[in-house]
Amino acid sequence: MLSIRQPWAQLVASGAKDVENRTWPTRYRGPVLIDASQRADDVTSDEIERRFGVRLPSTLPLGGIVGLTVIVDCVTLHPSKWYAPGNWAFVPEYSTALPFVSWKGQLGIRDAPLALLELLDLDHHAAPAAG
Repeated sequence: MLSIRQPWAQLVASGAKDVENRTWPTRYRGPVLIDASQRADDVTSDEIERRFGVRLPSTLPLGGIVGLTVIVDCVTLHPSKWYAPGNWAFVPEYSTALPFVSWKGQLGIRDAPLALLELLDLDHHAAPAAG
């Protein structure tokens, strides 16, 4: 699991955002559930549309699982329009939005609890198992 503030969580889950900026690197490669933090970032939908050309839904869920992706790399430079220079870029691929499931997240990358995996029933979403 990886906690990301909205609207970034939704953008990664939808596949629109092809990097997740972090101040710290990871060696982890593999599937992660995308957890929308309980607090949203201080950015408006209008600003996202103006800067990146992506329109977001009027409301975004907070405090739970919104998707699944696979971290395939972690780099210090990336050509993406979403990359913020000076950060590490987690490179997600195969992103899939999932029906929202309320769940309390934590900082960092961590294993998803078995109870959450059972609740998500990922086999019915044709997605790889989350780690």
